[in-house]
Amino acid sequence: MSENTYQPPKVWKWDQQGAGSWSKTNRPIAGATHEATLPVGKHPLQLYSMGTPNGQKVTILLEELLALGESGAEYDAHLIRIGEGDQFSSGFVAINPNSKIPALLDRSEDPAVRVFESGNILLYLAEKFGHFLPQDRAARTETLNWLFWLQGSAPYLGGGLGHFYHYAPEKIEYAIDRFAMEAKRQLDVLDRQLAEHRYIAGDEYGIADIAIWPWYGVLVQGGLYEAAEFLDVASYKNLQRWAQEIGERPAVQRGRIVNRTWGDRQLVERHDAADFDKLA
Repeated sequence: MSENTYQPPKVWKWDQQGAGSWSKTNRPIAGATHEATLPVGKHPLQLYSMGTPNGQKVTILLEELLALGESGAEYDAHLIRIGEGDQFSSGFVAINPNSKIPALLDRSEDPAVRVFESGNILLYLAEKFGHFLPQDRAARTETLNWLFWLQGSAPYLGGGLGHFYHYAPEKIEYAIDRFAMEAKRQLDVLDRQLAEHRYIAGDEYGIADIAIWPWYGVLVQGGLYEAAEFLDVASYKNLQRWAQEIGERPAVQRGRIVNRTWGDRQLVERHDAADFDKLA
């Protein structure tokens, strides 16, 4: 165990100068830091996001809906640069007072409906368009079981293991061990479920798969936190099979690059289906 002499103060105070590269991403108070109006495009759905795993959930679902011919799912995807503090603008806070991406404004409704929290956006869109969420009560409940599992589990993988293993300036053995153990447990949960089912919630592809894949599917394919070898992801054979199948879907391949500012393929903003053709 590494030596650590740190002792928490009696009352915690925000060391704004010591926040480093995270100074514009997180802060201990809510509300807007500056006035800024969000851009508005031509489509019914206005998405304000970034191509993180949580952002990818929504763009993947929108691309899947469009692939089914749902023209009402056309959307503008505006980039919110969370490292620059865009999520703390007055315009963004008006849509999501929690200042986290993604946030959606549905202008096809009167008055327009704001939707925030990625899991809720998936649920909202699935209900609005009638796809990727079963109507049968038992099957619907099973899908929502896994959707909410993801919402509760991903913070341990992202803010937990991802932060301490990949981003933290100091490697803390206790923190990495704690979150690695939990990440391995979660991978085992998914692998056991997928040993008995083609998709996460059963035999049909749905919002549970769309929610989970950008986190755990990308992880086992070696694309998250450079932690694949560390977590021995090759040992989760059922999860590997599922991750590959989902990753080969054209709508998934399109959705995962929207609002992306890194990697080989980037579509920083998406305002029309033809925008993807410009990347070829």
